[in-house]
Amino acid sequence: MTQWRPPLALVGAWLGLLALLALTVALAYVPLGAGNAVVAMSIGTVKAALVAAIFMELRHRNGLTLVFAGAGLFWLGILLWLGLMDFVTRT
Repeated sequence: MTQWRPPLALVGAWLGLLALLALTVALAYVPLGAGNAVVAMSIGTVKAALVAAIFMELRHRNGLTLVFAGAGLFWLGILLWLGLMDFVTRT
């Protein structure tokens, strides 16, 4: 009986996500002022890209699937922008 092993890409992505999590937690204690949000969002973007590429298998898909994934991200960006504008313009 052979034992099943996960593909190396999945293990690498998991280890990468754990490393980015540790980096996020460590940088939360570094006083960067307004830069903390920028660094946290950058790390979060890298994590999301890693999940989309490896776990959602977007790296093996055709162009149309990538266009629809990008459209979903674009729509999410619009919704976040509108929510931010509502928050910023309140007195």
